[in-house]
Parts: sequence; structure tokens; C-alpha cells
Amino acid sequence: MPSPIKLRLAESHQELFISRELSWLQFNARVLQEAADHSVPVIQRLRYLGIFSNNMDEFFRVRVAEVRRLISVTSGKAHQQAKELLAAIQNRVVEQQKEFEQVYNSVLRDLRKRRIYMINERQLDPGQAAFVQEYFTQTVLPELEPILLRPDQAIPMLNDESIYLAMDIRSGDDYNYAVVEVPTDRLERFVEIPRRKGKQGKVFIALDNVIRACLPQMFRGVFPVDEAAAYCFKFSRDAELEIDPDITESLIEKMASSLKQRRKADAVRFVYDHTMPPRLLEYLSSRFGFGKYDSMIPGGRYHNSKDFMSFPNVGPRYLEFKPQPPIRIPRLDEPGSLFDSIREQDVFLYYPYHPFDYIVDLLKTAALDPHVSSIKICLYRVAKVSRVIDALVNAVQNGKRVLAVVELAARFDEAANITWAERLTDNGIDVMFGVPGLKVHSKLVLIERKENGTPRFYSHIGTGNFNEKTARLYTDFTLLTYDQEIGRDVYNVFDFLQFNYKRPEYQHLLVSPHSTRSGIESLIEKEIANARQGYRAMMILKCNNLVDSALVDKLYEASGAGVEIHLIVRGMCSLRPGIPGISENIHAISIVDRYLEHPRAYVFYNRGKPRYLIGSADLMTRNIDFRVEVLCPVHDPAAQQMIQDILDQQWHDNVKARVLDADQDNHKVKGRKKTAQIRSQESIHRYLATGKLPRYPRTGMHDPAKRRRHHD
Repeated sequence: MPSPIKLRLAESHQELFISRELSWLQFNARVLQEAADHSVPVIQRLRYLGIFSNNMDEFFRVRVAEVRRLISVTSGKAHQQAKELLAAIQNRVVEQQKEFEQVYNSVLRDLRKRRIYMINERQLDPGQAAFVQEYFTQTVLPELEPILLRPDQAIPMLNDESIYLAMDIRSGDDYNYAVVEVPTDRLERFVEIPRRKGKQGKVFIALDNVIRACLPQMFRGVFPVDEAAAYCFKFSRDAELEIDPDITESLIEKMASSLKQRRKADAVRFVYDHTMPPRLLEYLSSRFGFGKYDSMIPGGRYHNSKDFMSFPNVGPRYLEFKPQPPIRIPRLDEPGSLFDSIREQDVFLYYPYHPFDYIVDLLKTAALDPHVSSIKICLYRVAKVSRVIDALVNAVQNGKRVLAVVELAARFDEAANITWAERLTDNGIDVMFGVPGLKVHSKLVLIERKENGTPRFYSHIGTGNFNEKTARLYTDFTLLTYDQEIGRDVYNVFDFLQFNYKRPEYQHLLVSPHSTRSGIESLIEKEIANARQGYRAMMILKCNNLVDSALVDKLYEASGAGVEIHLIVRGMCSLRPGIPGISENIHAISIVDRYLEHPRAYVFYNRGKPRYLIGSADLMTRNIDFRVEVLCPVHDPAAQQMIQDILDQQWHDNVKARVLDADQDNHKVKGRKKTAQIRSQESIHRYLATGKLPRYPRTGMHDPAKRRRHHD
């Protein structure tokens, strides 16, 4: 007989799941909230606008493209639901675009208060205008390739990563249309120009406006220009790569071919200046062949605001976040070998609070250590200038066997990964591309070292990529362990990647696609059983995304059994917390602050003997069933305590945390009266530097298991 909770889930399935696309838009709304927050330094607010814009580009290229494909391949109810979802996305994006423009104008006002000016071509004084004209002639014009739009001439393929100006040119009674790419890949988007005489501060003009100020010069000698105006627009194209498995060519060649095809993929979004004349918009729409399922988004005067991510701080240092110095770990800085430190006790790192340098140092040490025989590593996204790659090359030069599993299909990093794969191969490193049909997303290193004549394993299991740049911007966990049973499991993962017809047995690791789903469900089931037996039951799940419907159902079931569930979800969350009779025991928050929250950590109370797991797998169907992911138990008591203290501080964040409730309206967590403010990313830095915790109620995760009073 099905339980009441399962019957209710079956009856109201649609109402209990938030579309992952709409939930993602709510995540990006949280980023926009940071840009709107006047307590955030103003340069950082401008950069948040850049992050919002960059996120939106990827959203259309991936999520919206997928919805459009659903519309084209489904029928009946599924077809109608996909159409309704696309309409809901369109409406929400238009609302957010309006909010973006309001926040942008607010940021410009606050910049002006700090004597940092962003002006347009209509605000130039004579001296500035002369500077812009000369800059255009000497620097910009040689980079421009305008395209006249003729009825009898096909429009060449336009790049979806670029911004364009659609030019409306009147010559007598005739109108000519043209487009030109704004060359931001070769020139700075924001050009510093002289300030007005007698004024102080810094003055910038966008490259788009430099071109607008000098439009007639582009067509000199072609036709007379009586009047000219330019309106910004951009495309987002479907980013899905189609690789034909029947083609008998190398994977690198297939990937390179698919990348070329991406440039010709369908446009899924056309964003344009809302002041564009209707006749020009209609002409462009007709020439580009937009259909009824294409998203045409009216926007402001500027696009590709992602360029704000790199806007320089030209004012006082307090206009951006105060730097947080990396926290060194004394025992890892001692003259002895890093292998000695790891052998003595597990090392647990939390970036960017701890420096990523320790991982580079470990690889460099392994490259030189005469007792090390081999290094194996999974590479997903690496930095453009990678000391990790340098260390691996050096290891080969010192006679080590090095195996690198390179995931070519890391979205938007495919071309870079092809280049890295070729360099690694050229330097004598064995390169593998993983398992057909399964993206390798694991964050593993296995170092084999001979000690007293016996091969021993040193293992790295992490939540983030081997990337020096993102390790300064993302929070991530890393476990370095000498545990030989875990080392044997990691060895078996690499063995599976090399010989994927095998199905290894893992003693400790949960490995997708083999055991992650069953392992997580088993841990949840144990909490459900404990709750039904009258014991306290609890779990804390921290991840980037929670959208797998089966796991959402299982969490609803756990809530119905009385399990206390804390969710810390950065991005998409399809679960609706706080619904009476369904999820009243589930509480969820999301944190958006200076660092991107990226770790995955799953904690289960287990009758007062909690189990801690970290790793690469989010609670998404693709991560659990269609990737090679690894979750690893953390056994070291000190590391367990660090994880718990970090999660507790995040759970009690009352500055940057937002409540994820059934409506996901992103209201901030309200602190209790007379409660100290806790901004977790700052308090965690203090905690790791000093060992001191802020005051907040403890979760009691390590308390002894007791039956609930009403069961005694």
C-alpha cells in the first residue's frame, strides 16, 4: 500500500516541481540583487552586472536552446508544456532586462559620485570629441568591416559571441542598412578619454559609442550620408555540439568539426536596442529569418554587458571588495615533504581561503620525487596559463608515467581542451578522453609512490577544477589522503576510464554512473528509517543544483517521515520547501557573495555519528546517471569538524543568504533581534585564520542519537 506522502506526490507532481529553467532565472535574479545592493562596493556592483549578462548568454545558448528543441520534437501535452515554458521564460527575461537597466543607471549615478564617468557620444565636449575622432581614425576604423544589407545579397554568418551595430543611414530620400561588428576581441570595450578641463576624475566611453560618434566616416566615398544612427544587437546560438558516433575519425577531429558547426547553429535569442526603428527591426527580423519560437528581447542601448566583469577599478581601493589574504597551513609550509604531511594526517583545503598553490606544489614535488612512479589526473577546465600542466610535463621529463584524462566536451572550453590535449600528447603524456557517452567531471589525482618496496597511493578528491584562476574566485573543497582503501577506489576509477567494459567494486567512493544514485538514496533511506523509529534524523545538502526528480521525491518522503533537511543550493532548485504535509521539514537557502559557491558536500546525521561526503556530483540527473563523478567520504575528525563549522556558518548567514521557499521570491534571511550579523564568506575566513567561530545556534550534528521525547 503506497504511503500517503507518495500518493500525494503522484497527485500533485507538477505543482511540487519548479522548472529548472525558471529556477535558474531566479538564481540570476539573486546576482542582479547584488548589483542593486548599495552596500556592495560600486565597482563590484558593475561587475555583478557583467556576471548577470554572461550568465544570461549561457542560459539562452544552453537552457533555452534545449526548450526549443523540445518544442520541435514533441507533440501533445509535452509540446504544449514546452511552449508554455518558453513563453514564461520570455516574460521573465523581459522583466529582468528592465530591472537590469534600472540597476545599471543606478550604478552609473554612484560611479559619478566617485568621479568615474561613463559618457556617450552625445556628451563629448569639443576636446573629447577631437580625441575620439582621432582614436577612431587611427585605432578603430582599421578594425571595422561593415556589411551593407542588400536585398539580393545573402547576409554572412554572424558570430554569437560578438555585438553588432545595425546602422540606419539616410542618403537623400533613400535608406541604407548595414551591420558592423564591434571589435571587442581586439580592442578595449571601455576607452579612457581626457576629462573636461578643470574637472577631476576618470572618463570612459564605450567602444560602441566611439563608432556611433564617427559613423559617416565608414561610408565616405560610398554614398553621401545625410543622417545616420546605430542600434546595438546580438545573437545567442544553440551551443549543443552534435558528434556523429558513426564517423570514423579521431575524437579531436570530431570535436573540432562540431565547434565549427556551432557557429552556424540556430539563433535562440535576438537582443536589440528597444529604440530601434520598427522598420529596421522588421527588416532584420525578416532577413535573419526569425520564427515564432525565437526569443526577441528588447533591451537597452548596450549589450554584451559581460565586459563589465573586467572593468578596472580606477578609483580608491574601497570601491571593490577588500582583499582576503590566503591562509597558509603551517604543517604544509614546513621544510619536510608534502607526502610526509599527508601520510601523517589527511589535508583538507577550502579555496580560495587556502591557496591553490598547495596542489601545484604537490604535483611539482611528485614530478621530482625519485620514489614517485606515476601520476594520474582528470582535467576538465584548466587555466590559460597552467602551472598544473607545467608540473605534469616536468614529471614526464623526470621519468614519471603520467596519464591525463581530458574532457574535451567541457562546454565552451572545448577548443582550449583540444589545444591542451595536443600539448600534453606532444610532451609524452598519455592522454585519454574518457568514456564514450559519459562526460568525465571527476576532480581526481592519484600519485603512486614506492615506500619500503611497496607501492602506496596518495589521493586527491575535490569539488573544483585544477584551475589556478577559478580557485581564486570559486569556493571549493579538496581532500588529500593517504587512506589506501580510498586510493584503491580512485585507482579503480582510472581503471574504468581506461577499460570501460569493466565494472569495478568501490569500497568507499560513490561513483557515477555506477553507485552515486543508489548510494545517496541509501543514505536518505537510513535517515527515514531512523526518523520512523523515533530517533532524531537530519541531513545537510550543499550543492550547485538540485533538479533530479527522483531525489526530490525522496527528500519529500524524508520530510514526511520527520527528517530535518537543510539545503544550501546556489543555483537551480526544483524542490519547493515549506509545503504543509509535503516539505514542511525542508528549509533551503542560497548564498550569493564575492565568491561563487561551488562545493558539493552531503552530511547525514546517522544517529549522531554523521557521515560526510564531498565531491564533484550535483543532484542532477546528468551528474548522477550520465557522467563520471566521484563523491568521497571524509573520515578525518578534524576535516569533518571543519566541514560542519563551514556549513553551520553558511546556514546562519543573515547578510548574503536568500530563502528558497515554495515561491522562490529571493527574500533575504531575516536575522533575529539582537543577533549578530553573520556574512559567512567573511566569518569563514576569520574562522580558518583564527579558529574562532561566530555565535549562532549549533545544529548538533555530532550530538548522541536520542529518541524523540514523544516516542519514549
